[in-house]
Amino acid sequence: MSDYIVRATAANNQIRAYAATTRDLTEQARLIHHTSPVATAALGRLLTAGSIMGSMMKNEKDILTLQIKSQGPIRGLLVTADAAANVKGYVYNPNVDVPPKAKGKLDVGKAVGSGVLRVIKDLGLKEPYVGQTELVSGEIADDLTYYFAASEQVPTSVALGVLIDTDYTVRRAGGFIIQVMPGLDESDFSIQSLEKKIGEITGITNLLDADMSPEMMLEQILGEFGVEILDRVSTKYHCSCTKERVEKAILSIGRKEVQEMIDEGKKVEINCNFCNSNYIFEVDDLVLLSKC
Repeated sequence: MSDYIVRATAANNQIRAYAATTRDLTEQARLIHHTSPVATAALGRLLTAGSIMGSMMKNEKDILTLQIKSQGPIRGLLVTADAAANVKGYVYNPNVDVPPKAKGKLDVGKAVGSGVLRVIKDLGLKEPYVGQTELVSGEIADDLTYYFAASEQVPTSVALGVLIDTDYTVRRAGGFIIQVMPGLDESDFSIQSLEKKIGEITGITNLLDADMSPEMMLEQILGEFGVEILDRVSTKYHCSCTKERVEKAILSIGRKEVQEMIDEGKKVEINCNFCNSNYIFEVDDLVLLSKC
């Protein structure tokens, strides 16, 4: 099954909901970055959140960045997504290893530790929107739930999960984001009833391991509130770096600086953090660039 996001409403449009399956893009990220199991789980969770939140943006050129800087051994993560739900990201320390929790569950919270979450939305305005909150658990879903309440004042439930197989490949990945819209009409439903329904879920990983599709997850959670599926959006791991873009980046530092590189007679090697593509520019390449 290819990765995708389902967008839905419930309770006469008073609930906005998103659910995603992201196994393939999480596995691709693992293969690119050679992440340890706990790093795979942390990155997969943030990639899932990024893909969903990217699909929530309105304009095709909008860009979302989720950045975690932490005191734990993982040190941090960075994910970016666009409005088409193309997502990419990396972990500062992909080899992080911490003891598992009870029953062998990966301890993402301990790997991440304390720190801050920044949500940056480049909406094509003069300055991007930047929201920042403290991490409340390091489990990522909890931290995003708190971010939505504190920075955007939107009651939100975020659930994110990644299941790792015994061979360290990704078996399942996905999650959901459910939000209550402003101007709640208690005649349709109450927040308490929604909280009770979400609280009955034994864990997002259990839903994923039961091979539930995003539609099935939303039906189980929101069925009694009249859930209506609006559309289905593909999501994938995608890095847009190219040699031409790297060339522009080199030129952007200034022709004087490029000339200094030429005079030193050394090749320039640039590695993309998102996809690990390696771009090498020999002195002759730099000379040609300097003449552009």
